Amino acid sequence: MSTYPKLKKADTPFPKRKRPEALTDREQEILQLIWTGLKNKEIAQQLEISVKTVEAHRANMMKKVRVSNAAQLLNAAIQEGMIQIK
Repeated sequence: MSTYPKLKKADTPFPKRKRPEALTDREQEILQLIWTGLKNKEIAQQLEISVKTVEAHRANMMKKVRVSNAAQLLNAAIQEGMIQIK
């Protein structure tokens, strides 16, 4: 008989992270452009959309992937195979 207390799910030291929510085709397109080093304004011009729309897509991607900046977004995208490294 063990003297150690049983761990409840909430007590586990490393909770499982859910996989990021899937990105839309447009979000994937913008993510690839971010990877190439384009700024929001340049992405907006290339895709013929507003800068605000690019910003909204970027914010949605960061929320889905659960990160707080572009560097973390790109790191997560590489780890999850979301972008093609050329």
